[in-house]
Amino acid sequence: MTATCLLILLFGPVYLLADRPWLFLLSCSLLLPLAWRRTRPAVAAGVVVLVCLVQWAAGAEPVAGQVAVPLVIYATAAYGPAWASRTVLVAGLLGGVMLTTREYSSTAESGIMGLTIGALYTVLIWMLVLVSWTLGDLTRVRRLQLQALEDRTRRMEVEQLQERKLAAADERSHIAREMHDIVAHSLSVIITQADGARYAAAAKPELATEALATIAATGRDSLGEMRRLLGVLRSDDDSPTRPQPRLSDLDELLLGFRAATLQVAFEQVGVPRRALPAGAELTAYRIIQEALTNVMKHAGPKATAGVTLAWQARGLQLDIVDDGRGAAADPPAAGGGNGLRGMGERVSLYDGSLTAGPEQGGGFRVSAFIPYSEA
Repeated sequence: MTATCLLILLFGPVYLLADRPWLFLLSCSLLLPLAWRRTRPAVAAGVVVLVCLVQWAAGAEPVAGQVAVPLVIYATAAYGPAWASRTVLVAGLLGGVMLTTREYSSTAESGIMGLTIGALYTVLIWMLVLVSWTLGDLTRVRRLQLQALEDRTRRMEVEQLQERKLAAADERSHIAREMHDIVAHSLSVIITQADGARYAAAAKPELATEALATIAATGRDSLGEMRRLLGVLRSDDDSPTRPQPRLSDLDELLLGFRAATLQVAFEQVGVPRRALPAGAELTAYRIIQEALTNVMKHAGPKATAGVTLAWQARGLQLDIVDDGRGAAADPPAAGGGNGLRGMGERVSLYDGSLTAGPEQGGGFRVSAFIPYSEA
């Protein structure tokens, strides 16, 4: 079957060129659109349908280039839009009826034999059209499934990367709080003992000696604890060596989420009256990162998000809004998890505020305000 089609494609047009140039041009007009059947399947199908209509109106006989019809039906069903796929299917079925009607209405055959032969040819053409369209549609379904798997894999990789970064940031926050407690407690002891030693140095030197010994022991213990905690940080081979992210790094963050097929719109309103401290900018960055991660995890596959930075007279207002499933999924992540709860603790360090909750009509909003007061 394949060899026969190749012989028709190779030698059919040559024979028509020598015999009837009109049929040769008709055959070429049917074959040429196959060159862009994958890149522009709807256009190729439209050209083939138009040529077939001209052929039918002129009463021309079928030519070798007619093999382009099932090929373009397959290509349109596999690579074209849904409307074009349905259109070529209907056009192919209708074309079979038009062809057999024209052929057997102009012949001398009549009666039951003519109707039987016409119906048989119509069924054969319909079978060819349906097989071509079905194979193309199966190819489309498989291609879309593979694309969906690739998108899901890419989304999961980005989610895992964001979760690892958030987990690392949360762990460093815990370590920072531990270091703060150690340093604050140790310095309080050292200051108290130093004041006592100063007052006791003249009256009771032995008490001053004990106070100095206590100061030395406290300092050594605190230094050991700090070395232990810093050793935990140093042992993290995956920890980044570059500076902590700031608001100027938001473009890179948003590009990462967009690469994971999450549509994110970004808007910045106003200009800062003065620069926020590095810790406040890091807090704003982490809030956006955590909120967009929750959108990818809980808002649904087709959700979109918008990030707005509004510089006001008193400070920075952050709003992250999505149009996903809203209350059905986001509140557990926001209220029951440690992500946004940790962000709220960060914001409170700068006398700010953070709210998170579902929107009316669907979606979820995370809003935070960081004032200039601590800048």
